[in-house]
Amino acid sequence: MKKFVNDPKQYVPEMLKGIALANPDTLRYVPAYNLIMRADAPRQDKVSIIQGSGSGHEPAHVMTVGKGMLDGACPGDVFAAPPMDYVYETVKLLASDKGVLLLVNNYTGDKMAFDMAQELSEADGINVKTLFINDDVAVEDSTWTVGRRGVAGNFFVMKAVGAAAEAGADLDEVIRVGEKVNSVTRTMGIALTACTPPAKGSPLFELGDDEVEMGVGIHGEPGRRRAKLTSADEIVDELLSAVVGDLPYAAGDKVALMINGLGGTPISELYLLYGSAHEKLAAMGIEVTRSYVGEYCTSLEMAGASLTLVRLDDEIDALLAAPAEVAYRVF
Repeated sequence: MKKFVNDPKQYVPEMLKGIALANPDTLRYVPAYNLIMRADAPRQDKVSIIQGSGSGHEPAHVMTVGKGMLDGACPGDVFAAPPMDYVYETVKLLASDKGVLLLVNNYTGDKMAFDMAQELSEADGINVKTLFINDDVAVEDSTWTVGRRGVAGNFFVMKAVGAAAEAGADLDEVIRVGEKVNSVTRTMGIALTACTPPAKGSPLFELGDDEVEMGVGIHGEPGRRRAKLTSADEIVDELLSAVVGDLPYAAGDKVALMINGLGGTPISELYLLYGSAHEKLAAMGIEVTRSYVGEYCTSLEMAGASLTLVRLDDEIDALLAAPAEVAYRVF
């Protein structure tokens, strides 16, 4: 696998430096903690929103720091949780009079790091709370999780809590919004190929030329089953069956539909999947009123996609419609 890399150990810091240099007026880079933060943070008139997790999922989460979304992100190495001290120091740097909300995708390493950082921060007198995101319906327990994994649906939680915080909501209200959005968000993905972390130099798993991993995790974790490649419509059928049936979504619902690329899938193929899913949802009586197609939560260069639905009401719809200014301008 060919990659643009200097020293694999410096892959993440060099990426973060590039993000900051490309956005000098809006972002600040703190190398000691792999931290990308808003240049105007912390602001004492709003709750600070922080997310971490491993690198390799960009634009999640360092490229979604900005007005209306995250105040800071402190990733670990590729597919590795951030060290606890990165999170703790980030909380101290971004502490606000209105409090701090930590968003955590549900993986064991991330939970440990953020839980410990929260305890230390609270001992310092900082008002900090944690919200776990677990939108993946593929499996209940996985390689690095107890319970469901947090995947591309985390973007809707980030967007909603970011909008609420920007509007001046207090910490309890911001948490309520995040929990509400998480509760009506469901995702499942599929891999056509594996991916290769820079420091590893070889694929995380092997797939035959005619095979897919249905329900794959964003670190290459096993999904529901290894299967033969079928048509795009058949793949959408299986993804929709799992996602729609889980909440469940029902005729009369209005939803946001996201087709998320996992890093190596052409945008043309993502729109093909979107068109199929949109029409199939309409046939079920489910109306798509918000559309998201592109890369939101990737797995390096993995070829594949995930499908996310969010059941909308007036409150969630308004939060998703609120303006945001971030480095990755899919929004």
